[in-house]
Amino acid sequence: MDQQPAQRLQTEQPRIAATLRAAFRNNRIAHAYIFDGETGVGKKNAALYFAQLLLCENPVENVPCETCRACKRVESGNHPNILIVEPDGQDIKKDQMTQLLNVMTKKGYESGRRIYIIEQAHRLNTAAANALLKFLEEPDGDITAILLTDAYHMMLPTIQSRCQRISFLPPQREQIIQMLTEEGISPSLAATVTCLTADRSRAAELAADEQFVNLRKTVVKLVQAIDLHVTDALMLIQTEWGPFLKEKDDTETGLDLLLYMYRDIVAKKAGLTAIAAYPDLEEFTAGLAMKLTYEQLAANLEAILQAKKQLHRNMHRTLLLEQLVLSMQEGLSVV
Repeated sequence: MDQQPAQRLQTEQPRIAATLRAAFRNNRIAHAYIFDGETGVGKKNAALYFAQLLLCENPVENVPCETCRACKRVESGNHPNILIVEPDGQDIKKDQMTQLLNVMTKKGYESGRRIYIIEQAHRLNTAAANALLKFLEEPDGDITAILLTDAYHMMLPTIQSRCQRISFLPPQREQIIQMLTEEGISPSLAATVTCLTADRSRAAELAADEQFVNLRKTVVKLVQAIDLHVTDALMLIQTEWGPFLKEKDDTETGLDLLLYMYRDIVAKKAGLTAIAAYPDLEEFTAGLAMKLTYEQLAANLEAILQAKKQLHRNMHRTLLLEQLVLSMQEGLSVV
């Protein structure tokens, strides 16, 4: 990494860094945290920074020294007191949590706090969430959990209530767009990618990805086709969406892009001045904003959100898109 965790956190999220330092200084370490915020805001880096601070052998003014053996092992990803869990496929499964909790409660660890970090914690399936919940209700020893999520509302309320929530604010989107355009990315593409991530590096990667650029174009074509006739939209799915339906992540990105297109239309209809996801299509979105009612737009947004949920239930992706188009066309036909 270009910067160590403490340097990156202080640069990217100074308010979060101060909160974590205060908890350490006052010896008020919770047994479980939820770090929530948009993709790319530095939640995992903050978790590693906090782990480094909790395990540091020589903290200086409530900041990890970054030179001791413990700090270096955290930075290299080799500290035995830290375990990281991420989704296995689309979910975090019960056997993953069972294995984690078994390891966490075993003796023989190095001295100091044990820390486990769960990435995309909103993807815990029911059995895994229940296994974690039992552990959160009866914490065993000097252990801290850090759950990372960009979908706090999808987490079980019972888990939410047993964790201290720390919310991350995204960087100013205008600043990221400016930095991307200075790197040679078109303002319209910069506006689109910054809807999907607050991480400038990831945004630049998306903008340089030819498949992503083609997906953006295909989403625009789909909205245009839905506006014309359902048959055109269904044909487009069969002819041009194929490459983007092979991988679930690509399909989800397509649905996100579709969602942001309709949010642009709603914003235009409501007279809002927020930066559009598709500033190059202002004339088109303005036309649809005049044509569609708020009820129709709300129905379309809800249909897309439901499609995202169905995607994670492993619904056949071509069928999913076809049903989405039919649902949206049905909503458009209701006056």
